Amino acid sequence: MKRLVLAEKPSVGRDIARVLGCKKETHSYIEGNDHIVTWALGHLVSLADPEQYGKEYKEWNMDVLPMMPKHWKLTVLKKTSKQFQTVKKLLLRNDIKDVIIATDAGREGELVARWILQMSGNKKPIYRLWISSVTDKAIKDGFAHLKPGKEYDDLFRAARSRAEADWLVGINATRALTCKYNAQLSCGRVQTPTLAMIMNREQEIKSFKPQKYYGYKIFATGMNFTWENQKGNQRISDKKWAEELGKKLRGHDLVITEVSKKEKKNYAPELYDLTTLQKEASKRYGFSPKQTLNIMQSLYEHHKVLTYPRTDSRYLTNDMTDTLKDRIKACQNGSYKKAAATLLRKEIKASSRFINDKKVSDHHAIIPTEQYASLTSFSSDERKIYDMVVARFLAVLSAPAISEQLSVKASINGELFRAKAENIKQLGWRELYEEETQTKDTIKAGNIPVKGKEYPVGTISMTEGTTNPPGRYTEGTLIDQMDKKGLGTVATRADIIDKLFNSYLLEKKGNEIHITSKGKQLLELVPEDLKKAELTADWEKKLTAISKGKQNDQKFMREISDYTQALINDIKTSDGKFRHED
Repeated sequence: MKRLVLAEKPSVGRDIARVLGCKKETHSYIEGNDHIVTWALGHLVSLADPEQYGKEYKEWNMDVLPMMPKHWKLTVLKKTSKQFQTVKKLLLRNDIKDVIIATDAGREGELVARWILQMSGNKKPIYRLWISSVTDKAIKDGFAHLKPGKEYDDLFRAARSRAEADWLVGINATRALTCKYNAQLSCGRVQTPTLAMIMNREQEIKSFKPQKYYGYKIFATGMNFTWENQKGNQRISDKKWAEELGKKLRGHDLVITEVSKKEKKNYAPELYDLTTLQKEASKRYGFSPKQTLNIMQSLYEHHKVLTYPRTDSRYLTNDMTDTLKDRIKACQNGSYKKAAATLLRKEIKASSRFINDKKVSDHHAIIPTEQYASLTSFSSDERKIYDMVVARFLAVLSAPAISEQLSVKASINGELFRAKAENIKQLGWRELYEEETQTKDTIKAGNIPVKGKEYPVGTISMTEGTTNPPGRYTEGTLIDQMDKKGLGTVATRADIIDKLFNSYLLEKKGNEIHITSKGKQLLELVPEDLKKAELTADWEKKLTAISKGKQNDQKFMREISDYTQALINDIKTSDGKFRHED
């Protein structure tokens, strides 16, 4: 008897087949003595379209809305139906004793596999392969620790609820708006509040009134001092008052009133989760979130040098401590040779700064695998993302940066001035980041000013500036804000942003995101409730609770049904108008 392994993509399927010793290859599966490995091509099965529930839904008609299926139907996707038939035949083979789900280890991956098994009428026992990298070692370890499929039933219930909720809200609201206003208007529980965030920022920028402000800087005792009022504010809004202050300062010496020295330990930032990596890659290289995810997917699946990308954790688990040295060895090349060699000479101890089992849900932070990285095989974009992950990984394991912080308070004719300087005693992890070695003002020990002493003042400069409106969102700052507001998941946010661009609701000017006229009109026509980030964030919390067995999925779906009913009634009774433009 054999075991059928169901992967999500052909590339991963072939890797698993190689590790399991399966050699008889066909176009759609690979067979061995003990296993047959086949694959989906993403989703092979999805929720049925409205038309499949009845003839009355074939035409877009407001009178039949909302559509509320009593029993959900699944359908085989036409473009991949051939592969589905192959998987179904394999499942029904008499020599197949059980099924191992090896799709992506996450909510959507679970849905991909379960729907295929459901549509095929599978009655055979199910097991789950759950891995965070696709190296040979990870695959072998994963197969040595297979879990019964029923342990992931709650995850499937959450995935199914997410799909059904998006169908109910998205399809009904889109049809209702399109019928009512005779325009192609698409909306959904995540994309609409995301669009509303852009609109709110647009309004903040429009209503912003810039203000001029003034301040004072002086140079004395080899340090730069800045004027402050008693509340610590360095800005003066009244130019006349600022000029009067200048007269008060001129012709007086600087009196040192306080000198304090403090040693400061500075640890590296936390390891990357997908959102933080997308945000920083956008800022540093202008990559879109989708671009970063695609590059990560290639480094994970094809090169096998980085772990699973769709993670929302920035920590590792305790049982990974013993693997850290092998991971350092794997990336001991390129510009990280020296830092890696330093780390390999010492013992790597588990630290709560990067190891915390409670802060790891489905997957740990993104880090290098134990597979040696052949840098010459990477594209230039792959190298950029790989370097970011490796630098952060080595930095977290490196010594802290230690500096002596010098803080000086002084006064000129009763007015308060402050200066700060820093002496680096140990660069530590900062050696990996050139930009981090650019420090604040530094001062030699012999030049530190003395408390109570008076010093002559060099030039007194009146500074001038203007307050700025909040910046427009870039793709990096938008995905970060979506994360903070609980909109979508690490796996879906990049696609949602893409959909908003493809629907002509958003457009890019340079790196900045602007809302289009169509986007503004859509927000005027959409019911108020659907624009609120709190609503979909609350749904995501409930879906997470369902995946952990802490909430009932049927109760959640009843809430969604009630909400959909209210939403469609709201659209039907509204009195907005849509203006068609080129």
